[in-house]
Amino acid sequence: MTRIGIIIGSTRPGRNGEAVARWVHDIATKRGDAEYELVDIKDFNLPHLDEMAPPSLGQYTQPHTLRWADKIASFDGYVFVTPEYNHSTSGALKNAIDFLYAEWNNKAAGFVSYGSVGGTRAVEHLRLVAAELQMADVRAQVALSLFTDFENFSVFKPGAHQEGAVNTMLDQLAAWSGALATLRAGSTMATAQSGT
Repeated sequence: MTRIGIIIGSTRPGRNGEAVARWVHDIATKRGDAEYELVDIKDFNLPHLDEMAPPSLGQYTQPHTLRWADKIASFDGYVFVTPEYNHSTSGALKNAIDFLYAEWNNKAAGFVSYGSVGGTRAVEHLRLVAAELQMADVRAQVALSLFTDFENFSVFKPGAHQEGAVNTMLDQLAAWSGALATLRAGSTMATAQSGT
């Protein structure tokens, strides 16, 4: 079955991202079209990127990198749950993404963002990153406003219409994650045949 990781993209104390990601996970697990798992980057204790070789070479040496790579490699697609900090995503999420390369390739990405303008600018930056990592990002996204989907900017209370937005994004994400499986299988076969 298709596996999709829902990545909590903030490590800040008092973060809103955990409540948002759990809400997405609750909606997703009712669907039955994929296996969904919460992934909290906070649990991996990733320092600032500390690998000697570029991630595209796949020569990981640090135990935390190897653990993170194993987790990310286990999925066919991802939902990135991101705050918007200074018109972009969190440094913690960008750092976590930058640790790896091949583990992201030929997989699908969907986005759930939150901020004063729904976190949309953070997602625009993440779409550029996803393209460089050979991820197919789906068009539908969920944009949660701190003004209308949170009480006092901190207690998550999404509008009723937002569940439909999550399901639309997940429809596209599950479809693309499944469709890209053939491409991933072809890449694996080509690598095996070349002996690399």
